[in-house]
Amino acid sequence: MAQREQLSSRLGFLFLSAGCAIGLGNVWRFPFITGKYGGAVFLVVYLIFLLGMGLPILIMEFTVGRASRRNMSQAFKVLKPESKWSYFGWFSIVGSYALMMFYIPVSGWMMYYCWATMTGTLSVPVDQVPAVFSNLLASPGTMLFWTLVASFGCFGVCALGLQKGVERVVKFMMGGLLVIVIGLAVHSIMLPGSSKGVAFYLVPDLQRAVDAGIMSLINDAMNQAFFTLSIGIGAMCIFGSYLNRSNTLTKESVFIVSLDTFVAFMSGLIIFPACFAFGVQPDAGPGLIFITLPNIFNNMTGGRFWGALFFVFMSAAALTTVIAVMENIISSFMDTYEWSRKKAVKINCVVLTILTLPCILGFNLWSDFQPLGAGSTIMDLEDFIISNNLLPLGSLIFCLFCCQRYGWGWDKFTAEADMGNGMKFPKFLRFYLTWILPVVLLIIFAEGYIQKFF
Repeated sequence: MAQREQLSSRLGFLFLSAGCAIGLGNVWRFPFITGKYGGAVFLVVYLIFLLGMGLPILIMEFTVGRASRRNMSQAFKVLKPESKWSYFGWFSIVGSYALMMFYIPVSGWMMYYCWATMTGTLSVPVDQVPAVFSNLLASPGTMLFWTLVASFGCFGVCALGLQKGVERVVKFMMGGLLVIVIGLAVHSIMLPGSSKGVAFYLVPDLQRAVDAGIMSLINDAMNQAFFTLSIGIGAMCIFGSYLNRSNTLTKESVFIVSLDTFVAFMSGLIIFPACFAFGVQPDAGPGLIFITLPNIFNNMTGGRFWGALFFVFMSAAALTTVIAVMENIISSFMDTYEWSRKKAVKINCVVLTILTLPCILGFNLWSDFQPLGAGSTIMDLEDFIISNNLLPLGSLIFCLFCCQRYGWGWDKFTAEADMGNGMKFPKFLRFYLTWILPVVLLIIFAEGYIQKFF
């Protein structure tokens, strides 16, 4: 086997991992549920779950990758040879494919809106903005074109190699993303009447939290904390395999979690002040990004510039995730089948292009197929498969592998995690991670089905 590629810098690892974690959920869900559940009240609960659930599993993924220098399935073989743990390796490739099947088309939406904002296509009366989004979804040709732009662009980056392509481009995109998100937040805060939005977002409002439901708050905080880091499908494992042992993995993981939380937090400072300044009720999901915010930008001084900047930010958030997950897919085939990078890129480019078609056609030609009930789409099914099945079950696998004696084991896991300079893994968490967190992950898994079907 050829010598394994390595990242050239710590910053490359941190930005690549953070780029995988930072995605659309940071923008179109986190601010909305923070406002819904009483601002700072929700933030406190969310951070507790993030540190108690997301962070430990992130460290576990990195540790398995760095110790084995392999992808998820090969890592289990290396660390626990002659065991059945390698049977779970398919989670990585299936999970990455399932995510990309709808995430690449959605990234195409962001790029389309970049173009539409810059060219003035979105400069239409308020009542016509929803039609722009509807027309996009109704046109399989337009959706396919922008999907291919996103897909070919990201595969092209991966084809250049780990250091010259993936690391270099993601460092540039993440650096730009952070500058843009700060600029947009500062601009929103300075809008006349924005202070009410800042207060709504950040001032703790216990009554609002109670009215929305404390159990619902806990449930949404737990789900957001878990899903925000893209853990469970081995993407973080592969990045850990590129990392040296200069720093402890707890130190690296805390930085990545902080960066992910910073972008999510700043997104709220972009959205709420702007919405309140223009008297618009903020919502969640695609409606916020593709209807509510374009209407605000259309009524804002210099709106085309700020709108274009916002969609550049959204595109960067989406495309860094696509590049990172594509790198996981490519590296998995290079590890498992000893393919060259070029071969892995070419084959997966064709495969993934075909696999994005159901999502695209599900909004138009195949819209009669509603797999999860009336009004649902193929994208909803794909999202359910990854979010409510593969992510929680994959995280459970990492948790059991690292903490149980019939897996890799606690002592080996913590020894690897603690190699290098920086914060050590807290040993007092052993009982919680061994016996309590697996139960919590099973609850998250079961609850996904309860919410979806009952």
